[in-house]
Amino acid sequence: MFKDTAGIKVTGLPLSSNLFIQLRSDILQGKLKSGEKLTEQRICDEYAVSRTPVREAFRQLELDGLIETIPNRGAFVLGVTTEDIQDMYVLRKAYEAIAVKWAIERITKEEFEELQEAYEFMEFYTMKKDMDKMLNINMHFHELIYNAAHNRMLKHVLSSYQFYTKQTKVNLAYVDQYLDEVLNEHKKIFDAFIAKDPDAGAEAITIHLENAKKRAKLG
Repeated sequence: MFKDTAGIKVTGLPLSSNLFIQLRSDILQGKLKSGEKLTEQRICDEYAVSRTPVREAFRQLELDGLIETIPNRGAFVLGVTTEDIQDMYVLRKAYEAIAVKWAIERITKEEFEELQEAYEFMEFYTMKKDMDKMLNINMHFHELIYNAAHNRMLKHVLSSYQFYTKQTKVNLAYVDQYLDEVLNEHKKIFDAFIAKDPDAGAEAITIHLENAKKRAKLG
C-alpha cells in the first residue's frame, strides 16, 4: 500500500508514480536517511513491486535531487538539508511575490470568491484552534493564488517549493500561539486583493514568508 505524506492511500496513479510519492515522503520525513543506500532489490521486496517501477521512481527522485546514482556503487539518499530549505524560502519568497502581483491583476470573479472562502475558513479554524485544518486551508489559500496568477510554470515551481518546505523534518510544527499571527499575515495578503493593489500584495506575502522562515527556526 502506498500512502502520501498525510497518510492517505494513493490511488489512480501509475505504480511508478505511487512508489515515487512514497519514497519522496520517506526521504523528506527523514525515514530514509541522508547517505543511506537504496537498492532495487530492497525496494522491490519492501513494496512488492517489480524492478521497472523502481527504476522509474529512482529516475524521478534523481531528477528532484533527492537521490544520487553513482556508477558501480548504486543509489544513495541525498535528502534535504536545512541549507536547502533556507534556499527554498528565499526562492519561494521571490517567486511568490510575482505570483501575488499577477494574481491580483489577473484573478477572475470566481477565483476571488474561492480565495475569500478560503480566508474565511482560515478565520474559522483559527477561532476553533484547529491547527491541522488551519494548515491545510493555509496551503490551499496559497495554491489558489498560484492558480489565479495564470502561469503554469510559476504554479509548478511554487507548488513544489511549498510541498518541500511543508513536508521536511526541519519545518516547524505549528503551535497554537502562532495561529493568530499567521491569520493576520494572510488578512493583509487578502486585503491587497480587495484593494487590487499588487505592490501591497507583494509586500504582504514577503513579510509572511520571512516570518514563516523565522517560525521554522531557520533564521
